[in-house]
Amino acid sequence: MDRLQGMRVFVRVAEGGNFAGAARALGMSPAAVTRAVAALEAAVGARLFIRTTRSVKLTDAGGRYLEDCRRILSEIAEAEAVAAGSTATPTGVLTLTAPVQFGRLYVLPVVTAYLGRHPAVSVRALFLDRIVNMIEEGIDVGVRIGHLADSGLSAIRVGSVRRVVCAAPAYLERQGVPETPRDLRDHAVIGSTATGDLPEWRFGTDRRVTVTVHPRLVCNTVDAVLAAALDGWGIARLLSYQVASAVAEGRLRILLDADEAAPVPIHVVSPEGRRAPAKTRAFIDLAAARLRADPRVNPVG
Repeated sequence: MDRLQGMRVFVRVAEGGNFAGAARALGMSPAAVTRAVAALEAAVGARLFIRTTRSVKLTDAGGRYLEDCRRILSEIAEAEAVAAGSTATPTGVLTLTAPVQFGRLYVLPVVTAYLGRHPAVSVRALFLDRIVNMIEEGIDVGVRIGHLADSGLSAIRVGSVRRVVCAAPAYLERQGVPETPRDLRDHAVIGSTATGDLPEWRFGTDRRVTVTVHPRLVCNTVDAVLAAALDGWGIARLLSYQVASAVAEGRLRILLDADEAAPVPIHVVSPEGRRAPAKTRAFIDLAAARLRADPRVNPVG
C-alpha cells in the first residue's frame, strides 16, 4: 500500500479511535487497515498507536505525526482541486468590485470580453468608491487602487497610476500657476472625501512635503471634483487616469509634476487565492493581462 493511502488510513483510525470504524468508513477490511497501519509504522520507524482490547490511543510520536499527515493530505487535496479547476469550464455568477470611474473606463471592457469568452458565466459588477469587505459581501474579485492593508487577500499587482494636481487653463490665467506645493495655500482648492487625503496633501517620492489645504468646496465623488476643476473653479488633486482625457484635450493642465509622490499601485485581489473557482481565476488572468498592457493604467510598466 502506498504511503499516502497509509496516511489516510492512519488519520481515519486516529480520528475514529478504532480500526473497525476506519475499515467501514474506507470500505476496507479490518485486516487491511491493520496491515496499512503496521506498514506505516515500519516506514516511519515508530509506534503510532497503543492498542488494547478496548481502545486505540495515539503515542506521543503518533500525535505529532497525525498533525503532519493532516497538513500533507490537505495540501495534496488543495493542489488536486486547483489542477482540476484549471481545466474546468468557468460557470456561475462572478461578483466583482472596482472604483466607480476606473470600473467604467477599464474594468468594464474586461468584463465584456470575459463574458464573450465564457458563456456559462454571468457577472455582477459593483463599482463603488469605497473599500468593501469582500468576504462579508460575497465578492469574488476586486480591483483596488492604493497601498493594500494586511487583509489576507491574495493580490496581483497589475500597474500603477499617478496622483496629480491639476487645474483648467482659465483658472490659471486668472490666478496664476503655483510653482511649489506650498503655493497652494494661496489658491482655491477643490477637496474630495473620496480620495481620503484631506486635510493634508503630501508631495515628493518620500511624501515628506506636507501641505495643509483648506478647500472651500469639498465633493464626495470624483466626477464632481473633476467637473468643478473643468469649470475653472479651482485646483484639484486626482489620479492620472481620471484626468487623462481632459489633459490630452487641453481642458486641464497638470501642475507641480516635479513634486509628485510615488505612483499609486493597482492590484487585482481575491479572498480565495489558489483555491478560487475557475470563473474567478479566468477573470483574474484576463484582467491582469489587459491592465498590464494598458499604458494609461500602467505608465511605468
